Amino acid sequence: MRFLPDRFTLTLIATVLLASFLPARGEFVGWLNTLTIAAIALLFFMHGAKLSREAILAGSNNWRLHLWVMFSTFIIFPALGVLFKWWSPIDVSPELYSGFIYLCILPATVQSAIAFTSLAGGNVAAAVCSASASSLLGIFVSPLLVGLLMNVHGETGSLQQVGSIVLQLLVPFVAGHLSRPLIGKWIERNRKLIGKTDQTSILLVVYSAFSEAVTHGIWHQVGIGSLAFIVGGSILLLTLVLLVNTYMARWLGFSKADEITIVFCGSKKSLANGIPMANILFPAATVGIMVLPLMVFHQVQLMTCAVLAKRYQRKQQDKQAVLNSQASRG
Repeated sequence: MRFLPDRFTLTLIATVLLASFLPARGEFVGWLNTLTIAAIALLFFMHGAKLSREAILAGSNNWRLHLWVMFSTFIIFPALGVLFKWWSPIDVSPELYSGFIYLCILPATVQSAIAFTSLAGGNVAAAVCSASASSLLGIFVSPLLVGLLMNVHGETGSLQQVGSIVLQLLVPFVAGHLSRPLIGKWIERNRKLIGKTDQTSILLVVYSAFSEAVTHGIWHQVGIGSLAFIVGGSILLLTLVLLVNTYMARWLGFSKADEITIVFCGSKKSLANGIPMANILFPAATVGIMVLPLMVFHQVQLMTCAVLAKRYQRKQQDKQAVLNSQASRG
């Protein structure tokens, strides 16, 4: 099991460093902003095009599981984020605590939640349905929670923000999904290329956000101590949510396969949704610091869930080996 960051995370760090030393300036800023809007639209178009209605319907009958995953994603997580800010155990920039609340109100990831559920031997059909529903609901629920819990309305009015979210996120998402009958087979054949396109779009948004943040002095607000706080806070937050989901899944009487699905779908947060959405919801100068906790949490959840998935897999294999041994003796 590897504990080193994956290639995308290293590229993400390199992008932040590039923006720190060579931020966008002058006329390039306007061009970059236009390109960023296009990249966000492309990202959500691809999200919609990859979403299979058949796969969602196949796992849609497990309503108790889906209800708990949504409860974990949009109620338990945000409650923990608010408590964390209220507690404020360490004296750091208030924006970092707000960044943790923002992280907590985001929807679940889709690809990695499904991948870890599959590796661990969970209910993959239910994972596809839950993660996809969470991602779609997040387009509406997350901005609402930002307004309720963070009292943030960006640089424009709330109605303008709603219009921006609909135009930049929902319209491309719906257009991509409606285009699936035409381009679905091509997407299935070129998943690696689509993945690279998604990652490039995210990197472009990160560069744009951190360029603006650097010009407004982000690294004067965030030092080594603050970064250590973000790592520690991410580990604490993920540990609490994993424990709650594991024990509640058992207390509610879910099967082991469903427990695995709840653990991985109810504990993950989407970098792909969170960074573009922050670009719309927050003033440009604060986007960089707002998404720092999300970027760190992204790597923490990948490493932790990889270990956890392998542990579930090993237990399943050991159990199957015992059953096979008993069957051969019988």
